[in-house]
Amino acid sequence: MAILPVYNIITVPDSNIYFRTEYYRLMTDKVPTVGEKVTLIVLKEDLSRNQFQDDSFYPIGLNGFITEVHPEGYAVAHMDYRVNVSEINVFPDQTIGLFAEKRSDVDDLDQEYEEKRLHRVKEDIRKFAGNFQWGSMAHAYISKWKSLSEIISSMSPWIINDNNERYALLKEDSMKNRNDLIEKMIYENVEMADVKNRAKSAQEQDYQKIYKESAIKKQMEYLQKELDEMHPEDVSDLRRLELQLENTEMNEDAKKEGRKILNRLKKEGQHGAETGMLQDYLEFLVSLPWKKEDAGFIHLDEAKRILDEDHSGLKKVKKRIIQQIAVMNLRKQQSGSILLFVGAPGTGKTSIGRSIARALNRKYVRVSLGGVRDEADIRGHRRTYIGSMPGRIMDGISKSGVSNPVMVLDEVDKLSQSYNGDPASALLEVLDPEQNANFTDHYLNVPYDLSDVLFICTANTLDTIPEPLLNRMEVIQFPIYTPIEKLDIAREHLIPKAMEASGLQEGQLEIDDEALKTVISDYTMEAGVRGLKKRMDMICRSAVVERLEQEIPETVHVTKDQLEEYLDMSPLRRKNVRDEAKPGVVTGLAWTSVGGDILYIETLLTKGSGKLQITGRLGDVMKESAQLAVSLVKSLFPDQADQFKDQDLHIHVPDGATPKDGPSAGITLTTALASLVSGVPVSPRIAMTWEISLEGDINPIGGLPEKLMAARLSGVKKVFIPRDNVKDLRDVAEEVKEALEIVPADTVFDVLSDVGIIEEKAELRAV
Repeated sequence: MAILPVYNIITVPDSNIYFRTEYYRLMTDKVPTVGEKVTLIVLKEDLSRNQFQDDSFYPIGLNGFITEVHPEGYAVAHMDYRVNVSEINVFPDQTIGLFAEKRSDVDDLDQEYEEKRLHRVKEDIRKFAGNFQWGSMAHAYISKWKSLSEIISSMSPWIINDNNERYALLKEDSMKNRNDLIEKMIYENVEMADVKNRAKSAQEQDYQKIYKESAIKKQMEYLQKELDEMHPEDVSDLRRLELQLENTEMNEDAKKEGRKILNRLKKEGQHGAETGMLQDYLEFLVSLPWKKEDAGFIHLDEAKRILDEDHSGLKKVKKRIIQQIAVMNLRKQQSGSILLFVGAPGTGKTSIGRSIARALNRKYVRVSLGGVRDEADIRGHRRTYIGSMPGRIMDGISKSGVSNPVMVLDEVDKLSQSYNGDPASALLEVLDPEQNANFTDHYLNVPYDLSDVLFICTANTLDTIPEPLLNRMEVIQFPIYTPIEKLDIAREHLIPKAMEASGLQEGQLEIDDEALKTVISDYTMEAGVRGLKKRMDMICRSAVVERLEQEIPETVHVTKDQLEEYLDMSPLRRKNVRDEAKPGVVTGLAWTSVGGDILYIETLLTKGSGKLQITGRLGDVMKESAQLAVSLVKSLFPDQADQFKDQDLHIHVPDGATPKDGPSAGITLTTALASLVSGVPVSPRIAMTWEISLEGDINPIGGLPEKLMAARLSGVKKVFIPRDNVKDLRDVAEEVKEALEIVPADTVFDVLSDVGIIEEKAELRAV
C-alpha cells in the first residue's frame, strides 16, 4: 500500500488519476508498479514533502490501484472508493502513516436521467472541441467517457477552480449532488475557455477580414457553378457521401479510393453510364464499420450463465468457449483459433453461435455457405462486371454495423467447386489470422481488417473439407444428445418456444413425461433435436385447435395414448436387434452424419465355384475389409477352407439402398464369416466395431459416442471396442456406459474366443 499526497487535482471515485512517476517516487519512496494499491490524501496547501504536518491533509481520501505505468514517465491509478482518514502521522523521515476506513456513498441517482445528462455533456464538449484544430482528434477520446467522474478527472489540468472547490466534490456523499457539482464545474470551465478563444480570435479578425471575404466569394462561385450543372437532389446525395467519406475512420487506401470514385461520379453527372454503379460502390464503402471497437471486459460467470441458459449439455464445447473468452480478456483483443463445430444436424452448432455473441456482447452474423460454388461469393465480384456485388463476408460485416461481430460460417463442408473457382480456397485468407488483417474484397478493392471478427464455422462432417482449410481451424466435436438430455431440452427450451410461437400461455398445455419420452424414442430418429422441435410444434398446434373448437378453458393435458392423434402419424420403425441368433449373422455398429446406427453383416455359402459376391452398396473400403476378412478366416480355419473353393460366398449388408463405407467393419465381417464356417451363432445383442489387419490386430476407430448410443437405443447389451479407444469413453454419456457392457479388446482372437467360436487363442495361433 502506497500513500500519495496530492494537491489541486480533481479526486472523485470511479475515475483515473494521472501523475508523473518521478512525483510518485519522491512522495512515496517507491517506483509505481501495476496492481499496487494506493491511497490518495489531499493536501490543504501546496507543500513540499519536508513541510508536511499531521494536520496538512483533509480528512477524506481515495483508495484505488495503479493500472498503467508508461515508459514515457507517467502512471495511471484507478480510484475505486472514498475513505475516512481518522488519523494521519508524519514521521521524522517524512513518511506518512494513517488509519482509514471506507466511506459510503448515497446512491440517489436516476439512471435514465444520468444517461441523458452524460450524453448531453459529451455532445456539448464535442461541439466545443470542434472550434479547435485538434477537435477531430478529441472525438475518439470523448466517446470513451463512461461517467461524469471520468470527464472531470480527464479535464482536471484545465479546471481553474481552486483546491477547496475541487475537494468539495470528494466531500459530497450524495452521488446526485456530486454529479450536479461536476456538471456545473464542467460548464463553467468550458464557457471560460470559449471566452478566451473568442478574445484571441478578435485580435486576429482585422488581419484576416479581407482574406476571408475573398475566400467565401470564390467558394460561393464554385458552388453556384456546380448547382447550375447538376440537379439539386444529386448534389445533396454527393455532398452527403463526401461528408461521410471524410468523417469515417477508414484507412488511407480506402479514403483515397473513395475520393477517386467520388471525382468520377461528379464528372459522370446524373445521366452517366456508370453513375448507378459508382454511387452503389460509394454507398457500400461509407456504410462499412471502419472504426475499431474497444475490447471490453467479459465476465466469465455471466458468459457461463448465458451459455447454460440457452443450451443444455455440451459441457466440452462450453468449456472451450470460456477458454477463448478468458484469453480475449487477458489480451484485450480477438485471439485464438478459428473454431469449427462438427456434429450431426440439430445438435446446436449454429444456435450456439448466437449465444456466444450474447456472452461477448457483440453483434451476430450468420453466413450460409451450403452449395456455394463461386469464388466471388467469398471474395466479391470485380466492379468491371455488370451486376457486381461484394462477397458474403463483407456483406455480413456491413449488415452487422460493427468491425468485430461474431460471424458464423454455416455448412463449410458443403462448399463445392466449379469453373468459377474454388470458394474453399478463398476462405483460406479469410480464416487465417496472419492474413485477414488486410483482407481485400474484389468489389471493395481496398484492404479491410477482419482480425477482430470472431469466426465460427460449422459442418456435419470433416470428409469434404479440404485439408488446407481444415488446418486453419480447431475442430470441436458436438456430441449427440442422449434421451435424458433431449427430455431436459424439450422441457427447458423446445416446449416454451413452441407454446409462444402458437400463442399458448403458460399453464394452458401440459405434456407428461411418459408422452415426452415416447415422442423421443418412437417419433424421432435423430442425433439432434430438430425433429423433436417439429413434434413439439405439432402438439402445440393441435392443442390450439382443440381449445378453439371445444372452447376448453382449462389446461390441455397430453398423454402417451393421445400422441398418434396429436401428431397425426404412426410411430417410426426403429431398427432393433433381432431375437434369434443365426450362424453367419453378426451385429455391427456404424457412424453416420446424423449420429450412429446398427447394421447386420449377413453371410451365406451357396453351391458354386468359389466366387465372392458383395451386395448392399458398400464402398471400396468395406469391400476391401470383406476380402481381408475372407483371407483371415481361411487362415484361421484351414479345415473349413475348402468350403470357399466349392461354394460361392455371398456377403450382404441390409438396407441395400443406403450407401455404406468406412474403416470399422473388419471385425464384424470376420466374426460373421467365422460364425458361418464354424456353425456357432453369435447373439444379436453383441455388437462390435473396429478394423483389422491380416495378422488379426486391430485399429482404433472414430465416432465411438455415436456408435455406443445407437447400440444402447437398439437393444444391444455388449459391445467390443479397440483398447486404444478406451480413452474416448470420457466423451460417452454416463447413462450409455451404464446400460452397456463395454469390452476392450486387443486382437480378433479376443472377440472370437469371447463369443464362443474358438476355445483357446493359443491353439488358433498354432494352426
